[in-house]
Amino acid sequence: MQKFIEKFRARYGTDPAAAACAPGRLEILGNHTDYNEGVVLSCAVAQTTCFAAVPAKGTVCRIVDFRDGSEMTFDLAEADAAPPKDGGRYIKGMALELIRRGAAVPGFDAAIESSVPLSAGMSSSAALETAAGLGLLKLANAELDPAELARAGQAVENGYLGLKTGLLDQFSSIFGRENAMILSDFRSVTVRRTVPLPGEYVFVVINSMKKHNLVDSEYNVRRRDCEEAASVMCQIVPEAKTLRDISWEQLNCARDRMHERVFRRALHVVGECTRVIEGARLLDAGDVAGFGRLLFESHESSRVNFENSTPELDYLVELAKSVPGCLGARLSGGGFGGITIHLVERARAEEYAKRVAEAYKMRTGIAAESIICALGGGAHTVTF
Repeated sequence: MQKFIEKFRARYGTDPAAAACAPGRLEILGNHTDYNEGVVLSCAVAQTTCFAAVPAKGTVCRIVDFRDGSEMTFDLAEADAAPPKDGGRYIKGMALELIRRGAAVPGFDAAIESSVPLSAGMSSSAALETAAGLGLLKLANAELDPAELARAGQAVENGYLGLKTGLLDQFSSIFGRENAMILSDFRSVTVRRTVPLPGEYVFVVINSMKKHNLVDSEYNVRRRDCEEAASVMCQIVPEAKTLRDISWEQLNCARDRMHERVFRRALHVVGECTRVIEGARLLDAGDVAGFGRLLFESHESSRVNFENSTPELDYLVELAKSVPGCLGARLSGGGFGGITIHLVERARAEEYAKRVAEAYKMRTGIAAESIICALGGGAHTVTF
């Protein structure tokens, strides 16, 4: 952060009036369950995005990205203009959402820095939205409930960018806890509790290097399939509101009432909600191996039922079954590219990551990136 502030000072000739950091996240279990009002096990990571700003005259905003020196510019007075094509769309979208919620966000000069991988499935966009949101709230001398800040970030994705995501990414970035996962309930929009991971184990992230762009993917199609399945099930189970309320048995009994594709999408979501609760129970009982098996089951459901995996992701998970030290692996995030997460014995993590990357390159010719992830804390403003 100190180096970031020094860069800001050199660029703008002054200290920032507001600064904030927000982490990326890993979805551990609960794939595509958040917008079905389900439960998710996730964590914040040590990789973060930092945002700093000073007020500027007028409504024009300038942002420099210290990663590559690029500049972004937009006008807050042009709320109805098409979103910028660069990363400024997330910042402008958040500024507009805060204004809609009563914050007097001024024009500003800002900068960002980030160690969250782009388009990889660690939610670089939510980290940027959250960091900018906290920074702009401070700049506007305004406050917002953390859950409402998460909703503002979701509104950027849903309303401004047209991607019908849930709240998982922003929630994980805001409510993350060091050395623990969080069990979130997206019906009550609360964190139920933390779920510690035994210290002898870590999550190794292996990036397939196949970038996913959820706006251009079939993400929204998957959501419509889930909504169609829920509509059918709610006619059969009157007390149900979403797929979160449906059991495997109820879903199987209604299989002939919906298209096979829609049934499989629902089967994935119902299974994921079940695996989240079972996973937390197994970790409470100290059964890390059992928890790892759920990761493998989750990926197989993604591959077969939700069809949001790729050959590269599948191969990384297959490698996890043969390289010593791994208890389970799965794709993480929206899918259609991005990362896999691997639950690995801490003492073997570096060797494991090396062996998987070597085997992956031999098969695909692609040099995968790997990160041994620390479970980090949530987003926060910065004083200096």
